Amino acid sequence: MDKDRIKAFTNKVFGDMAGAMSAGLGYIGVKTGLFRAMAGKGPMTLAQLVAATGLQSRYVEEWLKGMASAGYLAHDPAADTYQLPDEHAFMVASDETDHFMGGLFCMLPPLLRVAPRVAEAFRTGGGVPFEDYGRDGIEALDLLNRGQYEQRFASHWLKSLPEVTARLQAGGSALDFGCGAGAVVLSLARAFPQSRFTGIDRSRESIAAAQAALAASPDAASLAPRARFLAQSLADLTPGEQFDFITACDCIHDLATPVETLRQIRARLKPQGIFMVIEPKAADSVEGNGNAIGTMYYGFSVFHCMTQSLAQGGPGLGTCMGPAHIGELMKEAGFSRCDALDIRSNVLSFYAVRA
Repeated sequence: MDKDRIKAFTNKVFGDMAGAMSAGLGYIGVKTGLFRAMAGKGPMTLAQLVAATGLQSRYVEEWLKGMASAGYLAHDPAADTYQLPDEHAFMVASDETDHFMGGLFCMLPPLLRVAPRVAEAFRTGGGVPFEDYGRDGIEALDLLNRGQYEQRFASHWLKSLPEVTARLQAGGSALDFGCGAGAVVLSLARAFPQSRFTGIDRSRESIAAAQAALAASPDAASLAPRARFLAQSLADLTPGEQFDFITACDCIHDLATPVETLRQIRARLKPQGIFMVIEPKAADSVEGNGNAIGTMYYGFSVFHCMTQSLAQGGPGLGTCMGPAHIGELMKEAGFSRCDALDIRSNVLSFYAVRA
C-alpha cells in the first residue's frame, strides 16, 4: 500500500471530524447568541463575553478556544482576547438576512439524532418519517431558508418571471406547496397586497408554526385576509380550485409519490400559469458533486430527505437529484416545458415549469 496515501487519508479523516466538531460548536454559537454578542465588538476577553451573555464561564472559555482553533475566531495570545472578524460575523451573526449561514449548524442536532435509526434502515429498509424530526427540525429548516425567501424571492428571483409579477400585481392567486413554516407565503403576501396566497403542507406542526408566524407578524391584520395555511394534501383543496402561480421550494426530492403529486399540482395550475420549482443545486453525476456543497447535500439526503421518502414507501429521490432528473419528472407528470431560470445561487437551482 502507498504510505503517503494512507497518511493523506488519515489527515482527511481527522479534518472531517474536526469539521463536524466545528459545526457543533457553531451550533452553540448560534443558539446561545455568542456570535451575536461578539459581532462588531472587536477583541473581547473571556470575562467581557461572559458579562455580555450571562453564560457559564467555563463553557464559554472552551468554546472560544475551540472556535479559535477552527479559524472562526482570532486569538491574541498576549492579551488573551478573542475576536469575531467582521467578515465572519457577516455570515454567522446575521440572523434573518439572505446571507446567514448559521441555519446550517442548526440542522445538525435533528439530523444526527436519527442517525442510529437511519443505520438500522440500511439493514431493514424503510426510514425516518418527517414528523419524527420534531419541532427543532422544522425550526432549523425555517432558519436555513427564511432570510433568502424574505429578502430575495419577490425582489430578485421573480424578476426572471415578469408574467408572474404582473399577475400578482393585478390580483392573482398563488399556492406554496410544502410551505413549511410559511416564509414564502408571508413574504409574497407582503410584496403583492392585491393577491391571495395559500400555503399547504401535510405536516401539522409545520402549519402550526406558519400560523403562529402569521399571528405574530406586525402586519398580521393586513395579511390574514389574504394568507392561509392548510394542513392537508392537494386532493383536499376545493374541487376545481386553481392558481396563477404555484411554488415548490426544496421539497420535490422529498416526495413519496413524486409523479402523482406533480400531476396534482399541474391540475391546480390555471391556463398560462407557472409552476416555480426550487431545488438544491446539484449535478447529474457523482463527479459533478465532488465538492463541499455536494458532500453536504449527500449527508442531508441520507439523514433527512431520502430517508423520509423511503419511510413512506417512496422512491427516495435524494437531495442531489440533478437537473436532468428534474426535467424527466416534469415530463412524466405531463408538463410541456421545464426551463432552468438564470438566477445566480451557489446552493439552489430554479425552474419555470409550464403545463
